[in-house]
Parts: sequence; structure tokens; C-alpha cells
Amino acid sequence: MLKRSAVFIPALILLSSCSKKGAEEAEAPAPVQVTSVTQTNIRRIVAGDGVLFPRDQASVMPKIAAPVQKFLVNRGDHVKAGGLIAVLEHTDLTAAAAGAKGGVDQAEANLRSTTSAAIPEAVIKAQTDVQADQEQLDAARRVLESRQKLFQDGALARKLVDDQQVLYAQAKAQLESAQEHLRALQSVAKDEQIKTAAAQVASAQGQYQSTQAQLSYAEIRSPISGVIADRPLYAGEMATPGTPLVTVMDVSRVVARVNIAQAQAASVKLGDPATLTQVESGQEVPGKVIVVSPATDPASTTVQVWIEAENPGAKLKPGTSVHAEIITETIRNAMVVPVAAILPGEEGGISVLTVSSDSRVHRRTIELGAREGDKVQILTGVRPGEEVVISGGVGVDDKAKVKVLSQPEEADDDEDEAGPPEKPAATGAQKDEAKPKAQ
Repeated sequence: MLKRSAVFIPALILLSSCSKKGAEEAEAPAPVQVTSVTQTNIRRIVAGDGVLFPRDQASVMPKIAAPVQKFLVNRGDHVKAGGLIAVLEHTDLTAAAAGAKGGVDQAEANLRSTTSAAIPEAVIKAQTDVQADQEQLDAARRVLESRQKLFQDGALARKLVDDQQVLYAQAKAQLESAQEHLRALQSVAKDEQIKTAAAQVASAQGQYQSTQAQLSYAEIRSPISGVIADRPLYAGEMATPGTPLVTVMDVSRVVARVNIAQAQAASVKLGDPATLTQVESGQEVPGKVIVVSPATDPASTTVQVWIEAENPGAKLKPGTSVHAEIITETIRNAMVVPVAAILPGEEGGISVLTVSSDSRVHRRTIELGAREGDKVQILTGVRPGEEVVISGGVGVDDKAKVKVLSQPEEADDDEDEAGPPEKPAATGAQKDEAKPKAQ
């Protein structure tokens, strides 16, 4: 019996020490890292993806159908607005313009003749006719008066007086007709002839201007300053209206057309600063919002926003995919914590773990605001200066005891907690060898 008791007592002691050790390990505080809730400025950023387009682009199309006589530019060449880039065949147009110019000269000569020669001659003749008819009327009146006197004296027959009265009436009517003709020449006829001649000049000039315009269409000029992006034809090929002869792009600035979620686009305004990042190269360039679409795309339920950016050296190529970040607001003195502090809350909410002075955590339900990079604004649930868990909080229960680790000494603390590497337990034979032998 005594031997059995001697065997069980060490076993009970060993079991008791193991249970105490397990309990201590179960109650050991979880190591966490914390940071303070700070008050600082944070920017509200709206992000989206888009594609770069040139600031301006023109597909230059000919207005006439003619073979290309020569090109003065090639793809990649820089041109200025109004610069000559191609010439079409125009021999027939040159001849037509010369013929129209001759028509103008002829009409102008006719106008000069009408105003300076034809009209004055007709007026002079009419004035002469009026003067002659006036003299004839005066002579007829004198004869009539003489005959009337002789008739009264009984020296002349009545018939001769009546005949003279008829001649006098005819002379008077002829004078009135000549006077009316003169007035017509001086007013209506003269004006109408001059207007007719002037209209002929205007018509001839219009024809000449039309041929000149057709001739000018043979010279193809760039409507904008930029670089030649495409030139599908060669010299000698037929240029036709409606088909681009060359394409000119203004890439001094680029415009990113970015699709933004409808809810986020409500805060975007014209002039908001933005940053464009090339997806492949990671190059960042500043820009600003120049267009906010007033309508939502029904297919994607997004709003298109245009962001313009400078493009020195034409390093940004149209067609490149970019990621855009638009700063819609700067919030001052906001409560800010790292994104790592945000944890899932109850019933689909979000929360953080705050650490009190007694090293216990308290789960707080919070409401988030703006987010910038790895920082996020907290609207409600915490106060400035409180410490929140940023590492090690997953799985920690509310009001649990924790051990706060200082961030720079994290690695050292982990090594201290781990302790020196455990040595393998000695076997019975090794224990016997370790005992000093009896002398």
C-alpha cells in the first residue's frame, strides 16, 4: 500500500501543475497593438476608372472629289491651325475661276456704261423733245389768239379759228407726253436700268466667289494645332467628301473620361482637383474636373466625369487606361483612425475595439465618413484621444483583457513571449547518466 501511495502522489502533483498551467494559458491576455484616435484633416475622395482621350481631335475631310496632288505632312508630324497639309488636283477649278472673273469684268463694264452714258443721252433727248413741244405749243397759242381777234373783227371765218384750236390742243397734249417721258427717265426708268445692271454685277461676282471657294477647297488645311495621328491615303489616290484625309489630335492636354458610381458622383463638382494614375506604368499626373454628365448611363448606372490634365512631352497617350481619384471635399479636424482598426460589428454593422486604462477592450459601434488611403473618418462612436486596436483584435471578446504591445518593439516582444527554445525532455537513461556516480 505504501508503495502504491508513493507512486500516485507524484502523478497527482504532475496533473495539478499541468491543469494550473493550462488555466494560466487560457487566461493570458491577447497581445494587441493600439493607436490613438486623432483629429486631423482628411479628404473625401471619389475614385473610378476611365480612358484617356485627346483634348481636341479633327478628322479633316475634303469638300470636293479630286485626286491628291501631294501631301505636306506624314503621321507623327506636328502642325499648326491653318497650316497647309495637302493639295488636291485643281486645274479645272482654276479655269472655271478665270471664266467667272471674266463675267464679273463684263457686268461691271455694262454697269458703268448704263450709269455714265446710256441714261444721260436718253434724258437729254427727252429734255430736247419737251423743249421743242413747248415751242410748238407757244406758236399754236399765238396763232389761235390772232385768229380769234380777227374773227371778232369780222375779218376771219369761224372754221379757221376752230382748226387752230385743234392744232393748239394737239400741241399741248404732245408737250404733256414729252414731259411725262422725261419724268419717267429721270425717276423710274433710270433707277430700274441701274438696278438691273448692278444685279448682273452681283450675280457675276457670286459666281466668281463660288468658283474661288471651290478652288480653295483644293488646299487642305488643319483646323487645329496638333499632331497627325492618321493619314490613310497616298499621293495620287482619290480624295472623296465624307472620307477623312488626315486625322489631327491636340495632345497638349488629355481628357480622362471616367465612370463614377451614381451615389458618389453627386458630390463631384466642376473644378474639383483630381489625380490620374496610369494603370500600367503607375505614372501620376494632376488634373481637374471639366465636365460632369447631367445624365446617368442606364446600362451601367454610372455618371461620366471628364478630367483634364496637362500632357507635357505628349507622354500620356490617348486610349490608355487610367485610375482617377477626385478630391471632392477637405474635412477639417475630423476624427481619424487607420483602416486596420475597423472590425465587423453586430447585425452587419462596423465597430472598433477601444482599450481602457485597465487594459480591457470595449467594442464600440461606429459610423464611418470619408476615407483617404489607409485613413478613415469616424463620425460617431469614439472620442479623440481614445486608443483603438489596430492589430490582434480579431476574435477578442468584448471586455477581454489584452496586452498592449508597443509597435516598434513588436518583434522583440514576440521573441520575449516565445522565450528560449524548449529543450527536449530527457529520457530515463539520460537522467541516470546525468546523476553523479557513487564513488
